[in-house]
Amino acid sequence: MSFSWTPHRFAGGALALDVANSVILRHQPERRTDRFADPAQIESFADAAQSFCAERALFGDILSVPKERQSRFLALREAIDCYFRARVQGVEANHLLADLLEAIAHNLRQSTATTLDAATAHSALRLLSADQVERLKICGNCGWLFIDRSKNRSRQWCDMAVCGNRVKASRHYHRSKEKTA
Repeated sequence: MSFSWTPHRFAGGALALDVANSVILRHQPERRTDRFADPAQIESFADAAQSFCAERALFGDILSVPKERQSRFLALREAIDCYFRARVQGVEANHLLADLLEAIAHNLRQSTATTLDAATAHSALRLLSADQVERLKICGNCGWLFIDRSKNRSRQWCDMAVCGNRVKASRHYHRSKEKTA
């Protein structure tokens, strides 16, 4: 299936979150789509991250993950999602933190500084050590993780232009439909 990485796909605010968000509709098993199921998408994601990722200035040119390390990279993605999602939901996450730290360590030991797996591990470490972790939210429409950088921390959607508009359009449709019924 043909797919292109657009700026919306990098709405998480950190590379680690953008990687975790590569699973579309994660919370709906019947509609869930893993964009990294095709290994070629990992390579194209690395290319797109250089243009669209919020942390692109930190990582510079990002190379794709070599095929022999892709399974460990995907394990890192899942550990990132599990830990930060649990954090946002207020769930006790010490065991998930241990899993995340193990996945980070393994990816850093096996990779070079310029590959997507290393950059993702560094991004996750930055999230763990920064105040940004307190600003993490889950999009009310698509379920993606994102950093709420709004002044009053009131952002509800990963991307207003996509998810926010969809929710508002749906509300408008249902209100107008009720009026005519």
